[in-house]
Amino acid sequence: MEMRQVLCKELENLLKEDERVIVMDADLASANGTLALRDKFKDRALDVGISEQNMASMAAGMSAYGMKPFICTFTAFATRRICDQIAISMSYAKQNVKIIGTDAGVSSQLNGGTHMSTEDIGVLRSIPDVTIVEVVDEVQLEQAIKTLANHEGVVYLRMVRKDAPKVFEDDYKFNLYKADTLKEGKDVTIFATGLMVSEALKASEKLKEEGIEAEVINIHTIKPIDRESIIKSAKKTGAVVTCENHNIIGGLYSAVSEVLCDELPTPVKAVGIRDHFGEVGKLDFLMDKFNMTYETIVEKSKEVIKMKK
Repeated sequence: MEMRQVLCKELENLLKEDERVIVMDADLASANGTLALRDKFKDRALDVGISEQNMASMAAGMSAYGMKPFICTFTAFATRRICDQIAISMSYAKQNVKIIGTDAGVSSQLNGGTHMSTEDIGVLRSIPDVTIVEVVDEVQLEQAIKTLANHEGVVYLRMVRKDAPKVFEDDYKFNLYKADTLKEGKDVTIFATGLMVSEALKASEKLKEEGIEAEVINIHTIKPIDRESIIKSAKKTGAVVTCENHNIIGGLYSAVSEVLCDELPTPVKAVGIRDHFGEVGKLDFLMDKFNMTYETIVEKSKEVIKMKK
């Protein structure tokens, strides 16, 4: 099942369970897979048109009256276009709004640079009281939606819109505040998020062939970040690589480095987009162009291991 199909299914469940839930789209319900909600919930599944800032303001107002709004659009429009509304109307005003951003990073593919948000985490991470979550696959998305619906406050959920590599089994349990240790290791820690988790797991297998034991940890909640897991793993391995489908400025690399600089100085290497706009291309091409493949993770892992020696 595509990620957008899971999103629609879980939003439909929320709409059925709670009459306070509202779902709003900005003319992208067809692309995001939520169009079918309008037939079943005519008064609570709304299209506001191509006016994301208005949608954000509406959501904040609805929250002030006790509603539980979910707004859904591409990551570029869910963050940088509505940044002021998120900061003032939502967060500063202490409202309860869920922002769902789809087509994260290079997964935007043929929509190109204007629609390819590589700075969205960095933009929102600097706003107080905004929780930031990036899901890996359909299993994690399904559980995250349920958890976040009951979480009070402003949440930004970042996700791939179409297919995502399966990482978690059906018995997986999502914990908003706890990172997922996917593989134990002693030589290097690979912290990954979203689309890059499957690449990190591939890299760990390649490293294993060379006698290097990599610990792979999925950090799904980037703010507030799981400091305890970061420090514990870095203390064990003494070397860290971060992997993200995002600009390394302001994203996972920055967040992990801040924790380590503050509490446990450790060599860190970053895999991600290096201060560059996105462009048109298929996913494999873009991941290769921006050095976001498992081969780069293997290379950076070896480099950072040498640094600790």
